[in-house]
Amino acid sequence: MHTYLIAQLNIHDRATYAKYSVAVGDTITRYGGKLLSAEEDAKVVEGEWNYMRTVLVEFPSEERAKAWFRSAEYQGIVQDRLSASQGNLVFIRGIDA
Repeated sequence: MHTYLIAQLNIHDRATYAKYSVAVGDTITRYGGKLLSAEEDAKVVEGEWNYMRTVLVEFPSEERAKAWFRSAEYQGIVQDRLSASQGNLVFIRGIDA
């Protein structure tokens, strides 16, 4: 079953976040992931959205998603995201149709 990563971020250091942004794609691909969206202009249709950037990534399974998150490759760059932004990351499971 596919698993999705949703990230909601407020970025306060664009230069450092840019280093992370350039490097993260390769780490996602190595674990079978696919970047589906990285949006800074979300169209709110109801409620409030208090984040400047929303990211959606698809992984083939929860195991692959967790393996990516824990990997040495990702852990080697995550500090750039953590120091440049504040936000939330969640994994959610897809629905088998």
